[in-house]
Amino acid sequence: MSEKYTFEKLKQQVQDGQIDTVLVTMIDMQGRLMGKRFHAEAFLEGGFEETHCCNYLLATDLEMATPDGYVSTSWERGYGDYVMKPDLETLRPVPWLDGTAMVLCDILDHHSHEAVPHAPRAILKKQVERAAAMGLSPVMATELEFFLFDGTHDQIARNGFRNLQTISNYNEDYHIFQTTKEEGVMRPVRNHLRAMGIPIEGSKGEAEAGQEELNIRYADALACADNHTIAKHAVKEIAHLNGYAATFLPKWHHDRVGSASHVHQSLWKEGANAFFDSGRDLGKSALMDHYMAGLIAYAPEYTCFMAPYINSYKRFAKGTFAPTQTVWSVDNRTASFRLCGEGTKAIRVECRIPGADMNPYLAQAAMLAAGLAGIEHELPLPPALSGNAYSDDDTNHIPRTLRDAREAMMASRMLRDAMGDDVIDHYARAAEWEIEEFNRVVTDYEIARGFERA
Repeated sequence: MSEKYTFEKLKQQVQDGQIDTVLVTMIDMQGRLMGKRFHAEAFLEGGFEETHCCNYLLATDLEMATPDGYVSTSWERGYGDYVMKPDLETLRPVPWLDGTAMVLCDILDHHSHEAVPHAPRAILKKQVERAAAMGLSPVMATELEFFLFDGTHDQIARNGFRNLQTISNYNEDYHIFQTTKEEGVMRPVRNHLRAMGIPIEGSKGEAEAGQEELNIRYADALACADNHTIAKHAVKEIAHLNGYAATFLPKWHHDRVGSASHVHQSLWKEGANAFFDSGRDLGKSALMDHYMAGLIAYAPEYTCFMAPYINSYKRFAKGTFAPTQTVWSVDNRTASFRLCGEGTKAIRVECRIPGADMNPYLAQAAMLAAGLAGIEHELPLPPALSGNAYSDDDTNHIPRTLRDAREAMMASRMLRDAMGDDVIDHYARAAEWEIEEFNRVVTDYEIARGFERA
């Protein structure tokens, strides 16, 4: 991996003519990169200190529509500005785009210059600070699963998203020959991300035709979310530049398995994994027990942050490696929470609930909030499940719909205490809007099922 990219390095490359464009970006509610392309000289002249964006960017849906019902901004409030404050620690080159660097920004109130509380990066930072006050550092890693399709997103959209053809035609889980066919996309993904300072470990075929998984080395929670977001963006752009489309939709076809984004997590103290205790069963500390107990106890309340759309809930199905019950088990991929690395200093818990559509800042913040609440209240860890978690599918079930998850989030005292009423109400409105939009659409399924027979 290349050495850390610094502001001084950027200045030198601009002077030498190697960099002429800087992407100044923020993370929106959906976990996407939004922002501006600065001429590099203008960025050095002042853009590196701050720039501005419309505050509707944190009150839109996937279509960039402007739903009503948000307190923070609206037509009545005039849609003013936010300040985009570049975090120069996130500066990095963008190797797949000529002459380009990028930076992530924090979002500040235009008048007070205080952090906007419902900005995804601010939400995660608040929970990291809460852990730090307890002497703990959250360490996380995410796995990105996605499908690759023939044709670009634009070509597929012009065809009405019909007759979709994956890049390969049979299950390629760990399959070297199949994934060799996809190296035109995946090799530059791995190499470009590694070159820009994101610690890519590797990629593999996943459990379906045309499905890939990208693995990134663990990092502190904020860096993990930054890495995840940039990697997801990179996959889409690099696939597009090579004539393919990547989708992170959790369930693109009812007969195909879905795409997840599992999150591995641990808490560290004084440079060591605080989840490890060699003298206890499985090598897990009492702290880990309480943290996991919080994850499990509050899971229904924060599922909305891990599964934010209608489609997200189509993924939770028996026999698909997606979980259905909020239980834990040791190295068991049928459970929502899998204990990994038992008996070693690498012990951690993997949450298997999030789909590939999650916003990593929101999902990680919600899991942290739940785990820290488990520690604060010293919640007892229930016994581990052994065997097939699908066998008793109706017990401790993950919320079955976005409506169910939204209601659980709205009623969560834990989340409101951790994040604030305004934040929870803001994202509850986002979920409500998704439900409203879906309910007004007549689907192909309804027409085919009832056109003649109803």
